[in-house]
Amino acid sequence: MTSNLETIRATYEGPSEQNGKNLAAALAPDAVWVEAEGFPYAGTYTGLEAITVNVFVRLATEWIDYKAQVESYVVEGDQVVAFGVYSGTYKKTGRSMRAAFAHRYTLRDGKITRMVQYVDSHLVQQALQA
Repeated sequence: MTSNLETIRATYEGPSEQNGKNLAAALAPDAVWVEAEGFPYAGTYTGLEAITVNVFVRLATEWIDYKAQVESYVVEGDQVVAFGVYSGTYKKTGRSMRAAFAHRYTLRDGKITRMVQYVDSHLVQQALQA
């Protein structure tokens, strides 16, 4: 059986396309995804389709070379927290950013049931401003 840490690592540490497939496979059908207030995609989304349309499609189409590079993980019971740095260039403005983040995942029976994003959204918002 795959550990919770292995499940989460598989969504960050491979090629982007594979990470996306691994995330889709790891999400519970009713997974809740919370993007932080102040982040361009702020909101709470439930289920793979809503998460994909409201977060990942937008990241892929609105940014150049957008990355979430994890630097460390902390595991506590059924939770895994990934700490890292976002980077990318916003297409509309040509402005780049680097912003620290934490993603707190809750898992049940090996599936992600909830993700909450914490991010320095001010740095991201600066990239969006012309």
